[in-house]
Amino acid sequence: MNEFDNPIVNTLFDPQNTLDTRTDRRFFLKSSAAFLAVMSPGLGMAQSTKSIWGGAKPFTFDSVPLSMATDGIVVPKGYRWAVVAAWGDPINGKFPVISYDVINTPEQQAKQFGMHHDGCAFFPEQGSSTKGLWVVNHEYTDDGLLHPDGMKTWNADKVRKSQAAHGVTVAHIQRESSGAWQVVSGPNTRRITAYTPCAISGPAAGSVYMQTVADPKGKLALGTLNNCANGVTPWGTYLTCEENINGYFVKKGKASKEEQRIGINAKGFGYRWEEFDERFNADLTPNEPNRFGWVVEIDPRDPDQAPIKRTALGRFKHEGAQVTLAKDGRVVVYMGDDQRGEYVYRYVSKFPYKPNQPEHNRTLLDEGTLFVAQFMDSGEGRWIPLVHGQNGLSKENGFPDQAYVLIEARLAADYLKATPLDRPEWVAVHPKTNDVYLALTNNNQRGKEFPANATNPRVNNLMGHIVRWKPRGQDAASDRFDWEIFVLAGDPDNTDPNQKGNIRGDVYGSPDGLWFDQRGILWTQTDISSGALGKGAYSRITNNMMFAADPVSREFRRFLIGPNGCEVTGVDLTPDYKTMFVNIQHPGESPSERSNPDKPKAFSDWPDRKLFSRPRSATIAIWREDGKPVGS
Repeated sequence: MNEFDNPIVNTLFDPQNTLDTRTDRRFFLKSSAAFLAVMSPGLGMAQSTKSIWGGAKPFTFDSVPLSMATDGIVVPKGYRWAVVAAWGDPINGKFPVISYDVINTPEQQAKQFGMHHDGCAFFPEQGSSTKGLWVVNHEYTDDGLLHPDGMKTWNADKVRKSQAAHGVTVAHIQRESSGAWQVVSGPNTRRITAYTPCAISGPAAGSVYMQTVADPKGKLALGTLNNCANGVTPWGTYLTCEENINGYFVKKGKASKEEQRIGINAKGFGYRWEEFDERFNADLTPNEPNRFGWVVEIDPRDPDQAPIKRTALGRFKHEGAQVTLAKDGRVVVYMGDDQRGEYVYRYVSKFPYKPNQPEHNRTLLDEGTLFVAQFMDSGEGRWIPLVHGQNGLSKENGFPDQAYVLIEARLAADYLKATPLDRPEWVAVHPKTNDVYLALTNNNQRGKEFPANATNPRVNNLMGHIVRWKPRGQDAASDRFDWEIFVLAGDPDNTDPNQKGNIRGDVYGSPDGLWFDQRGILWTQTDISSGALGKGAYSRITNNMMFAADPVSREFRRFLIGPNGCEVTGVDLTPDYKTMFVNIQHPGESPSERSNPDKPKAFSDWPDRKLFSRPRSATIAIWREDGKPVGS
């Protein structure tokens, strides 16, 4: 064992005892007075509804009841919503428009919004709340919907169209007098797809592990894939995150330990790209997978700037990239690795952010240190650096150089005995306290493949939970922090203690998206698989949802219910808080997660009903009828 071994992490114990311990006085004496005021013994339920914003609750809308779940969008009384842009809509507000029976070509799809909207951000035009740039990720494709006959008669054009439906969209949008929003033409409009040239920067750029026959210098990758959640930098750029990249590659031969660790195998996820694009045949191009799995920086206001894969931030299944600043101005990026038993990471830049110095800021995500988190049962935690030559990450131990450490960040984190978590996904940072919140969506193998531990106390964790921590000295660059379980998601009516949870407010499970607005409201979105909705522990929950949460009282209040089979994901607000943007991903998803092209509307016909042949992922805008800020 090395100095970072923590045997307690993998010890079985009584979850109830651990929960009691994690909320006792010894821990909270280290926390803020605000936290102390609202905590009670036992499960850590809040006794007070008083908020840190002057005594009033941070939100006042009436909760949407569970009974309202339907194949549509449900928002609180007094609110309205409308679609901004859906898969297949033209990115310039005009031609080409997707055909009713999706016979659009790959070239047309490359000028239309892609499939399966996920992370997103609104970049206002000169501070405006009525017009700006809308940037949205397109995580993956359902080829059963994308092509008229699905994956029958598979060919190169279908592969190209699928690749064009991936990536990112940058579009100009503006608000109409009705309150709804529309896509308009503009100079920065563009699609970034699975074959858009992307620069590779940072310590791994040009390394032997990045070089291919097509790119012998190892500094230019084609495309970005499986773009999940996102982040925004203080200098106004967009971070898109490559998540489940392994599923696009197929390796028929024996997979190396590195390929196995990222999940590359002989089957992939069934995209079949390798049949017509040899880049995705890992037997022929073994280094090509190393060129994916990164955080990619995009300047939405500069269409001539190629997206940049920032290798200093490490390679794994990136869910998101939450950016904040340390006390000395250095840039800190929190990142989850979305898979059972994986880790949460942090990047700290070498140099501070300097306002109005774009050339300086362009390099901040190239020079810095990547860390991985270790959570101790005591309620303390530490960040361990992934630096070649430190803590045993040496050539003698199988880590030849820093490029390898970053490319194989999972292997390095394994060696350092980081704490395995229940699917670490979105991270959110409180705008006033700098406390950090991490969504752990679920893990049905906890207690089997993964022993229970303090940070992940429930076996068969179907419902998920949220962990939060306080950096020492309220400094994001501190290598130490104090943590607690913020909430155990679940259904209070469930008799199984592992599924019951301790929610104060509305029932929910599988927290995924987390995002703080500048008022300090924690917006929480759920991602329950279509095969689980309405069944077992989720018998009362038939659709995915979004909630507003108060970090002090810990109240969760249901704000939105989505259509059948969807995931609710991605959120942003205009500067005046009067319009909220939310993404509705894969409405009508089948339990198999790939649609039958002969019955594309078997589970949903949202949002177009009879006007289109298939359900479509979309961005919606939400606003109050009285014109006041959303959520207030």
